[in-house]
Amino acid sequence: MSDKKASNAMWGGRFASGPAAIMEAINASIDFDRKLYAQDIRGSIAHCEMLAETGIIEEQDQEKIAHGLNTILKEIESGDFQFSKQLEDIHMNVEARLAELIGPAAGRLHTARSRNDQVAVDFRLWVKDEFHRVAEALKGLIEVFLTRAEEHAATVMPGFTHMQTAQPVTFGHHCMAYVEMFGRDLSRVRDAIERMDESPLGAAALAGTGFPIDRFRTARALGFREPTRNSLDSVSDRDFALEFLSIASICATHLSRLAEEIVIWSTPQFGFIRLSDSFSTGSSIMPQKKNPDAAELVRAKTGRVNGHLIGLLTVMKGLPLAYSKDMQEDKEAVFDAAETLDLMLAAMTGMVGDMTVNEQAMQKAAGSGYSTATDLADWLVRTLGLPFREAHHVTGRAVALAEGKKVGLEELTLEELQAIHPGITTDIFSVLSVQNSVKSRTSFGGTAPTEVRRQIDYWTKRIAKA
Repeated sequence: MSDKKASNAMWGGRFASGPAAIMEAINASIDFDRKLYAQDIRGSIAHCEMLAETGIIEEQDQEKIAHGLNTILKEIESGDFQFSKQLEDIHMNVEARLAELIGPAAGRLHTARSRNDQVAVDFRLWVKDEFHRVAEALKGLIEVFLTRAEEHAATVMPGFTHMQTAQPVTFGHHCMAYVEMFGRDLSRVRDAIERMDESPLGAAALAGTGFPIDRFRTARALGFREPTRNSLDSVSDRDFALEFLSIASICATHLSRLAEEIVIWSTPQFGFIRLSDSFSTGSSIMPQKKNPDAAELVRAKTGRVNGHLIGLLTVMKGLPLAYSKDMQEDKEAVFDAAETLDLMLAAMTGMVGDMTVNEQAMQKAAGSGYSTATDLADWLVRTLGLPFREAHHVTGRAVALAEGKKVGLEELTLEELQAIHPGITTDIFSVLSVQNSVKSRTSFGGTAPTEVRRQIDYWTKRIAKA
């Protein structure tokens, strides 16, 4: 049978001739939905087994269909399968080839289902599989951060607000901030898998079917918790795709923030880290350059992922129930976002894992910008009983004096400090070093090395169970 005749046959006789070329081009999705081939065949095998078990089709037809579908799977995986744009999508390409392989029995496969519930289950299976891949990638990235945090639990560095030096922290504490971010991403992935773990197969076109199908059987066979509970919603729901893109967008934003810090930290002006040659490039004209291109590309690709989320939200926002062809636009966005996120996670895991940390540069910068000023204010409150606002004012005067003399707070003399407030004693100098500052931050979740190690232990155990 020619492709054109096969296409007409699939339309079922409503159209006397094949669609015009431009309609064929806008209607066909096989160029991208071929990615669903494994899920499509898996769903069809589960469906035909259920049809046989419930007596809707003969067992011998089920065996022929299953054999034919497994043959097609091998053909696709070996590269021997010929995809046809005239057959529109992955479902029709597989069904047409099945008819060539086993004859009329192939026509029984589509009993009690529609392409609407078929694509819905295929796409859910694909997104669910991708969620599991993302979860493993996130666990790998978190584990790399835990290793770096353990190495640098006591490595002092400046903490910033508004990109201005604020208070000393440790690099381990900074690493653990990203563990928290990516841990939330992992939690969102787990939540989304739980929420989407329902099979739409058997909802048919939109109203269910009069055949005595067993949707619980196909749901179990495909690894879903249970079938969906409303046939209209089953074929029109793309929340799982939107959730994937939303989670991908949030995760990509975290990766972009990290990428920005890597770009800044690797500059000669900061010199906090040095990326390996594996994640850097040189300049075609400036031989001294070592550019953090991998980090910059991670930062840029976030816009691509965010765009896919906005695109699909816009597609879905005005669609009445149930299925509309608009939903064909869901897959390219998700496929590309998934591929992009996978690459971003892999690149960032590699960068963090083998970058060199310059502890001396971090230590030197940690004391800049009067970063222990808050420690001075806290000492005034704790030791002298000053109200914090008064302590804040006294500390501001001390900072102004040090700034005028171009020295650090710890370099001011006791007499100079007592001229600002007579109650200050020599004990004040114990809190003005960056090392003592970070050691004092022992509140739960603080930057003290002991607390950083406590959080590392917590997350190590949590990830081991994830």
